[in-house]
Amino acid sequence: MSFIVAENLVKQYGNGDATVSAISDISFQIESGEFIGIMGESGAGKSTLLSIMGAMNAPTSGNFMVDEIDVYSLRQEQRADFRREFLGFVFQSFHLLSYLTVAENVMLPLTTVKASRKQKRAMAEEALNNVGLNDKANRLPSRISGGEKERVAIARAIVNEPPVLLADEPTGNLDNKTKHKIMELLQKLNTRGVTIVMVTHSLQCAKYAQRILYVSDGLLVENG
Repeated sequence: MSFIVAENLVKQYGNGDATVSAISDISFQIESGEFIGIMGESGAGKSTLLSIMGAMNAPTSGNFMVDEIDVYSLRQEQRADFRREFLGFVFQSFHLLSYLTVAENVMLPLTTVKASRKQKRAMAEEALNNVGLNDKANRLPSRISGGEKERVAIARAIVNEPPVLLADEPTGNLDNKTKHKIMELLQKLNTRGVTIVMVTHSLQCAKYAQRILYVSDGLLVENG
């Protein structure tokens, strides 16, 4: 079985005549270590699909499995454990806490990890080193650039060494030069074995993916 398997995913909102389908009967498979792009126009269902893959938004029907785990058969607390173990998240708007240093932001996913603060700090510094920002560990987010903030967000996403990284428009707020640096970083992580699923509007960014899932009006219209 493939590492990630989606079978006949449907997500609907509302009831009766007011029912709206965000995604309709989507199926696909992703192998461990692939770099997948998800593309489509605004409102096509990309972010809904990514939220289902992130174990945050239960489908109305269908199945979603990772490493043979039926994600939405898990209880809420089990699903939270699954997210911590398997998934890292990178968002367009960074979501860094302004009053914490760069290292402290990266340490946030380690809150429930049984380790000393010194060990957690070492894990954060290793993640920052992987994104080339170990020298900025003690700065506040207001003292670093937009591209550096995105790299901090990536460090935070990988500090637990999750096998899957989900990225929602990770370069949307960046200039072209910085955008390519972020994509090269994601590609580097992918070569280390991290499975990456990235929503993007950018054809330039999509070129880094090995395969594209194209979504239109809630349907998967192209897989290749």
